[in-house]
Amino acid sequence: MNSGAPETLALWRVKFFGRHCGEVNSSTFSPDGQMLLTASEDGCVYGWETHSGQLLWRLGGHTGPVKFCRFSPDGRLFASTSCDCTIRLWDVAGAKCLRVLKGHQRSVETVSFSPDSRQLASGGWDKRVMLWEVQSGQMLRLLAGHRDSVQSSDFSPSRDCLATGSWDSTIRIWDLRAGTPAVFHQELEGHSGNISCLCYSASGLLASGSWDKTIHIWKPMTSSLLVQLKGHITWVKSIAFSPDEQRLASGGYSHMVKVWDCNTGKCLETLKQGVLDVAHACAFTPDGRLLVSGAADTRCQPCMDKSPSALQMY
Repeated sequence: MNSGAPETLALWRVKFFGRHCGEVNSSTFSPDGQMLLTASEDGCVYGWETHSGQLLWRLGGHTGPVKFCRFSPDGRLFASTSCDCTIRLWDVAGAKCLRVLKGHQRSVETVSFSPDSRQLASGGWDKRVMLWEVQSGQMLRLLAGHRDSVQSSDFSPSRDCLATGSWDSTIRIWDLRAGTPAVFHQELEGHSGNISCLCYSASGLLASGSWDKTIHIWKPMTSSLLVQLKGHITWVKSIAFSPDEQRLASGGYSHMVKVWDCNTGKCLETLKQGVLDVAHACAFTPDGRLLVSGAADTRCQPCMDKSPSALQMY
């Protein structure tokens, strides 16, 4: 990890994105930081202009709650997953659905793009991980082995490996190098609860969050645990590295988002959600200057018989 003290966040700069009609399950920034994508329990995917907060589009099509969303690294596409057992691939420029990927038998909980934007990985309640070719929508490989629901996934920066986190309390690293059958490579154990989220840093560190209320930062190449972060009073729902790897943000199933020093494991900030409820999602902008968190605001007036939700930006 990098040396030096992380900068503090400007906590007074708070912006709300409040047009959702259901809980915000996931949020992600475009590679250039100009657009924010959110996945909602109301079955829609929302696109926002980051700095103005303007709603650019609200996209329907899924027939169930949208669980996760992610931009491709080249910024041309984004993917969304849903309880309707499908993954949808969308064109950013036209804000239209290009194809629907079918193969999972139960809710799809996670999706991630390879660093070259050519492949897509998905996982869900059917305990399976699927690799897809983005251009054609063809399923390339089926990765079986987890003993419970797959809730999180991320490609390594080198594209050689895929990490998946499951409710079987393990993290699996899959070898995806050309010429290999994408075999199970290694297993990271140490959490005592379901793995709910994970993400790689730019240099290849891996962070994982769990129902055991802790976050682990690993060095996958050596299967070593570098630091354990303790302080959440509920299970960890979402995690995100800052671009410089100095900080890690985490949202728990509570009213708070925490920001940690990755080198020392010290909690630097505890950001209270204010009027917001459960902190479902958190993400840094690509430049690391802003942090966004998403939640359900149960104290707002109902919208379409669901609790209206909002994003809060620091």
